[in-house]
Order: sequence, then C-alpha cells, then structure tokens
Amino acid sequence: MSLKVDCPTCGTPVEWSPLSQFRPFCSDRCRLIDLGEWFSEERSIAGEEHTPSSDTARPQLSAEDLALLEQD
Repeated sequence: MSLKVDCPTCGTPVEWSPLSQFRPFCSDRCRLIDLGEWFSEERSIAGEEHTPSSDTARPQLSAEDLALLEQD
C-alpha cells in the first residue's frame, strides 16, 4: 500500500512516490498556483518581520577594502 497525501492546493489525493511527478501537488497547475501564492505573499512563514536598521543596511568598508576596489 502506498502513502497518499492531499494536494495542498486542491485537496486531490496524490500518491507519494517517485512516479508522482509533481508531488505533493496533483499537477503542474496546482504547483504553479501555490508558487504564485508565495510570490504574492498570500502565504508566508510566521515570524517577526525583519527590517534592516540603517547600521546594517550598508556595511562600512575599511580603507584597505576601498583601496582593493580601486585597483580593479
């Protein structure tokens, strides 16, 4: 007996095996719908939102690093 999981997008049962090309999704369409939801931020992983402070936004380069950059 093989393991079956529900497609995260539409709920269709999907056999979990190497033969299931789009697992855990039932189709490429469902896979792309899910990907689009992540890109549009409809889906996300819970946690604190990260906003870089002005100190960490741009690293300060040392005089040595600047000299190396000017050589190129």
